[in-house]
Amino acid sequence: MKRILFVCHGNICRSPMAEFVMKDLVSKAGRDGDFYIESAATSTEEIGNSVYPPARQMLANHGISCKGKTARQMTRRDYQEFDLLIGMDEWNIRNMIRITGGDPDNKIIKLMNLTSRPGDVADPWYTGDFTATWRDVTEGCDALLQQIDQNVL
Repeated sequence: MKRILFVCHGNICRSPMAEFVMKDLVSKAGRDGDFYIESAATSTEEIGNSVYPPARQMLANHGISCKGKTARQMTRRDYQEFDLLIGMDEWNIRNMIRITGGDPDNKIIKLMNLTSRPGDVADPWYTGDFTATWRDVTEGCDALLQQIDQNVL
């Protein structure tokens, strides 16, 4: 079983979108049993809060529910528990490495670096553009699943 943790700053927009998009992709492929997928934050700011309403609506517009998801903070233990820890931007990656104390097993990856458009997932908290975030997250999750299937990851 491949264990994946998606991580962003607050765990209310980008990382839960990635979590539930990835869960939807593997479910549609009939592979729920092959994956364990969660998301977390690098900060404590939103712990316990639900997915931000526009992010929740964007998922719902595509037939994806994130019901019951609340923000949690990433821990050092997550490095041992997950095979891949996937950050949404460079700031997340730096904070993830700080939280885990390093990345000796090269488990920490930036999502968009798996695509033909390396860089950061658009942050809708600042732009309000949840469509751009949706595009980045779906492209990144498609690439992630493809690379897992090709045994690249």
